[in-house]
Amino acid sequence: MAEEKNLFKIAQLQLDEAAKFLKLEPKLHKLLREPMRVFKANLKIKMDSGKTKTFSAFRVQYNDARGPCKGGIRYHPEETLDTVKALAAWMTWKCATVGIPYGGAKGGVVCNPKELSILELEKISRAYIRAFWKYVGPDIDVPAPDVYTSGREMAWMLDEYEKIVGHKSPAMITGKPLALGGSLGRDAATGYGTVICIREAAKHLKIDLKKSTAAIQGAGNVGGWTAKLLQEKFGTKIMAISDSKCAIYSENGLNVEKALAHKEKIGQLHGFMGTKCITNEQLLELEVDVLVPAAMENQITKENTRRLNCKILAEAANGPTTKEADGILKRTKIFQIPDFLCNAGGVTTSYLEWVQNRMGYYWKLDEVNSKLDEVMTKAFWDVTNFAGKNKIPMRVAAYALAVQKVAEAMKLRGLA
Repeated sequence: MAEEKNLFKIAQLQLDEAAKFLKLEPKLHKLLREPMRVFKANLKIKMDSGKTKTFSAFRVQYNDARGPCKGGIRYHPEETLDTVKALAAWMTWKCATVGIPYGGAKGGVVCNPKELSILELEKISRAYIRAFWKYVGPDIDVPAPDVYTSGREMAWMLDEYEKIVGHKSPAMITGKPLALGGSLGRDAATGYGTVICIREAAKHLKIDLKKSTAAIQGAGNVGGWTAKLLQEKFGTKIMAISDSKCAIYSENGLNVEKALAHKEKIGQLHGFMGTKCITNEQLLELEVDVLVPAAMENQITKENTRRLNCKILAEAANGPTTKEADGILKRTKIFQIPDFLCNAGGVTTSYLEWVQNRMGYYWKLDEVNSKLDEVMTKAFWDVTNFAGKNKIPMRVAAYALAVQKVAEAMKLRGLA
């Protein structure tokens, strides 16, 4: 039987497992398997060449029973509606898991940012808001950066939205530059949240992170910050880190800051002094205490799961583990921190940004990080204790707790 790699089907199967554990009513289970709303648009953009090109765009609002929807916007050449639906579902469970008052959403544009000029990217960003502006806003659906988008794109989108509605509305989008109402700590937040989860998992397993090793698949915002913070805060030896071209490895450990500076300078990790190039697949199978998949989905599969050689698997990426791989992991001693718990630092700090925007008062960095730490630590132990009490895997525990909260909100509203 072929391994399921459609992200939305994987998300539905994961939900089914939690629904079975919770003995969820069939009607409610059926409602939670599908998004509440799906929007599509064709963005017609005049390219630098003078030709007009059309880009497919999506916005999925999975569930808003617990509050306004929340979710990033991805620019990717292989973006699909099913991927966006899966990510919107995971965002729903993620917000519920960490207890912030949001529902889940996600957006995407099928494009390759590496082949587009800054002007073309700006046109796409503004066109995206023109297509969906009626369906987003501080009390409806709050977008944010995601794969291949950043504060720059959020600034263009905020500006376009404010032009349309005719007033300032900084809380309509998060992940903005500081000058436009962004929050201190937002850039590092997903990596910081991942490291908080790793710290608590190490306590749980009685592992000393100062004497530990780690490998991080990914050197973007999440992977880069995770590697840097693990090294700086805990002295963890980072054995390998990767980008889309290759992974760099050193048996003596890497200087993460210098490796990332090398990548920034020449556009790739390859060639960093004192390292050898290995594949992303080889990185996943290194003997390390902590393995962090922080790149793309479907990296840990039934083919490579049995070759994993780590104690903690911290899923910083969305959907890095297939359903079949999950089944195998249950029979190992690897402690798994599921993605929508592990990478919830980003949405948590986005929530803190939204709160600051709405009250017009901004916290210092240590205040933001302290609030993030409090939320993430509580969520980690809520899931870990629930998993231990019920003798179920961490992912099922995280799903069960999240689905319970969303189900309760739907019942209270009379939606189910």
